[in-house]
Amino acid sequence: MGNALQGAFAPQDPDFAQAVAASFANQGFMTTLGARLETVEPGHVVITLPYSDAVGQQNGFFHGAAIGGIGDNAAGYAAMSLMPPGSDPLTVEYKINFIRPALGTLLRADGQVLRAGRSLTVARVDVSVVSGDGPDAPVALLQATISKREPR
Repeated sequence: MGNALQGAFAPQDPDFAQAVAASFANQGFMTTLGARLETVEPGHVVITLPYSDAVGQQNGFFHGAAIGGIGDNAAGYAAMSLMPPGSDPLTVEYKINFIRPALGTLLRADGQVLRAGRSLTVARVDVSVVSGDGPDAPVALLQATISKREPR
């Protein structure tokens, strides 16, 4: 995804990258899938997922639930990177468009905040697949609204 907005946001938490990484490490679902947090920048997060039978469907493609799962997390953590210390992201809604079968060795969810409000953040995620024999191929587009849970 082109990061035209990257750099347009200033994090409220100077330790945002560590906060995002710690939260990601506590997610059982991402651990179960085998997902990895690759990039954490203000308003921008990349999550990858290697292909395995555990995240595949009957035709050898990445399963749509795995695509949605890492896409949702890329949006949520991109939003979290701009939240005050101690805040947690919580998805209010997301919409996903699958644009081609996800056949490849690695899935990449590139999340970018479009608008960070006081209580709601809107993010877009471009999900692509790497096949090893060509350029990344887009497989899904996701748009999410993320709410900010106040520090406890």
